[in-house]
Amino acid sequence: MTDTQADRNGRAQLAFARLLPKLFRGGQAFVGVEAALSGLDGAVAARRPEGLPHSVAELVAHVNWWNRWMLDVIEGGQAMPYPKHAADTWPAAGEADWGRVKAEFYELLARIDTHTARPDLANPVNHDETIGELLADFALHTAHHFGQVVTVRQALGAWPPPGGGDTW
Repeated sequence: MTDTQADRNGRAQLAFARLLPKLFRGGQAFVGVEAALSGLDGAVAARRPEGLPHSVAELVAHVNWWNRWMLDVIEGGQAMPYPKHAADTWPAAGEADWGRVKAEFYELLARIDTHTARPDLANPVNHDETIGELLADFALHTAHHFGQVVTVRQALGAWPPPGGGDTW
């Protein structure tokens, strides 16, 4: 590898490492996760709007399931089998679970911070997936479901959150 290629690879790695935390938390391209969850009590978080399949609590519990799985793969450094059924990744989450589910989401998010600037993002860790690909999946999956969190809140009349949302 030439010095120019190494420099370009280093800059790309740094740019990716800077971008990842923004993708995990939002706040630029989409409403931040903190804003999306703010002001929700267990009763509202556990309600399923008519015509929608999940509550906010269920969506966040599902995100937690996959975030924990991805972090276990990354931190364990070895491949893990995928669940046999998608339903296995949707744990029950009701009003009494909301505080725990929300706290777990933030704990998992904090764990990810230690991995965003790793020098080995191109290393395979799960079958053919690299550490960087798993981190990107983590971010995109979270963003996808947090879009649904906003939709559920809108359907429940619980949007925008107390601090405001992207509603200018």
